[in-house]
Amino acid sequence: MLVPVAAVALAAGSLSGSLRAEPSGAGIETAMPAPYFAQGQVPPRRWLRESRPLAADAPGWARRMYASSLLVLRALTNPRTGAEIAGARPGWEYVWPRDASAGAIALAASGHMEDARGVVGFLLSLDLGAAARFEPNGDPVPWRPAAGDATGWVAAAAQATGLPAPSRSDWRGRQDYAENIEGDLLGNAIAAGAPDVVARFETPGGLVREPGAADLDSAAAWGVVPFQRPGLAAPAQKTLLSLSAESSRFGIAPTEAWTAGQAWTAPTAWSAWALARLGDWRAADRLLAELRRAATPAGMLPERVSSTDGRPLSTTPLAWSHAFAALALLERYPRGG
Repeated sequence: MLVPVAAVALAAGSLSGSLRAEPSGAGIETAMPAPYFAQGQVPPRRWLRESRPLAADAPGWARRMYASSLLVLRALTNPRTGAEIAGARPGWEYVWPRDASAGAIALAASGHMEDARGVVGFLLSLDLGAAARFEPNGDPVPWRPAAGDATGWVAAAAQATGLPAPSRSDWRGRQDYAENIEGDLLGNAIAAGAPDVVARFETPGGLVREPGAADLDSAAAWGVVPFQRPGLAAPAQKTLLSLSAESSRFGIAPTEAWTAGQAWTAPTAWSAWALARLGDWRAADRLLAELRRAATPAGMLPERVSSTDGRPLSTTPLAWSHAFAALALLERYPRGG
């Protein structure tokens, strides 16, 4: 049995009065396994009231994006097991450790600590070295080897929720968040706490994806948030400002060498989060405006959109993107800020 993801948008719309359910476009399937809308949960309106609010001067669009992002994370998380799937579409209805960890960090930051701990508890039960992704029952999904950032992300989520963190595993020679090559890659090095990131990855233009390469990598943002690696703030900011200077109206690509014609919402959001943490409001606001354009009228963030017209090109909504959107908005519009 499938339940339309539009239910998430309708729940948000009932609160904001401005969101509406609509198809994602481009034939993108948006359906969610029914167990993720579990009976007996706290009603969405009450659950959102329990969230940490944005600042009083946060604009309406930011409040709506924040609310819809939290509702997406809630809807994609099994409240009984803590399994948070990446998206409600074949091929995405799995738990990626880095994605679910970001979701847990966002839930914790927004005041939903019990939900966040449920997600981390599930992640701590996994054999993180067995695969890149897992079934909602915890079984590893074959064909994609474990990524080099998994234990680092789970450790960050555990720290955010006060739970014991796993020991970080070796990051070298592993796939990163793109899952398309193996090697010594920037995002993995940052997540794993490698001490020589600057020496390995810095170029005159900024931080690159792998030593000897020329393409800047937006994963540089992770050295600012959530990992806060010493010495990475300045090169990360340089990298993100360079990438954002070349962004489309709908966001940035993960790296300079990525597929042309597409904007990716998660890198756009995590870069905005890092720039806001660095106090670069102008650059953060630019990326948040692009993220806002990439969202559907119902407030859902596709994994990626056309950089020409913002048309969704992949899974809608994507939990990872909504996690970083919530974190970026909390950073940009902190309560009392």
